[in-house]
Amino acid sequence: MHCPRRATCGGGDRRRSADHRDMDLVSWITTRGGIVHRDVARRTYTDAAIARAVRAGGIERVRRHWLAAEGAPADLLAAARAGGRVACLTFARRRKWWMPEGIDTARHLSIGPHARRGAVGKGDIVHWTKPVGAASPHSLEESVEDALAHIALCADLESALVIWESAIRIEGIAVEALRHVRWTTRVARRLAQEVTGLSDSGLETYFRVRLRPWGLPIRHQPIIAGRPVDFLIGERLIVQIDGYAHHSSSAQRTKDVAFDAELRLRGYTVLRFTYAQVLHDWPAVERAIARALAAGLQRPR
Repeated sequence: MHCPRRATCGGGDRRRSADHRDMDLVSWITTRGGIVHRDVARRTYTDAAIARAVRAGGIERVRRHWLAAEGAPADLLAAARAGGRVACLTFARRRKWWMPEGIDTARHLSIGPHARRGAVGKGDIVHWTKPVGAASPHSLEESVEDALAHIALCADLESALVIWESAIRIEGIAVEALRHVRWTTRVARRLAQEVTGLSDSGLETYFRVRLRPWGLPIRHQPIIAGRPVDFLIGERLIVQIDGYAHHSSSAQRTKDVAFDAELRLRGYTVLRFTYAQVLHDWPAVERAIARALAAGLQRPR
């Protein structure tokens, strides 16, 4: 016997089940960075479920192809609305590459030369360039190679080299692989030849670049007394660069002091410079090195 009440209850159960699935969709998007391509969502959810979530206000549809949950990263939303990708220095900050002080903080987006441009935010910098590397059509970030290419154009040479070295370390890029990329600008080709992949921090890159005009015989990260040192000038002058967060523990400080003592006992001179000295008092660093060279501390005694 047909039961209208039971049918109504059943319909209510189906609606609650649909609401539950829609809520799962919102959570699913949130756990994937807050914004996903519609085609990616379709692998798990039906168009009907997506449409319900949009109507319910849990999801925003951005330029037809993107679905954004509340709290989606502003950079990714801006890229989706512009019909482009997060690029250049903005990409670098998202990937936590080492950023020099005072570097440009504007949002950088890349849009393909034949792409249909959307809404670009006031103050955003747009790169209209043919991609160097390939990026997934379902990603709102440009490729690592394209970010490096754009950084080569947007930052001064010294800062760009610092950022490239950080990218090599964080992304696990082989230096030789970078040198085989078909870079489209002279400055990017130059950077690809100058990176070493040896810098543990941007400070080491600054030191190496700023001391290069001196024409000194410098080795970067050689192993001495069983441990790497930052720089060896000549045969006996060691330079150690302490990062911003260096010596955060007394145990680390104790290890450094013991290692410096071992190096001195083996006939080396050790100069140790801080983050503040390298970045904000470089002339004092130069004077200290010049005095050490004048005293012949780079040569065996």
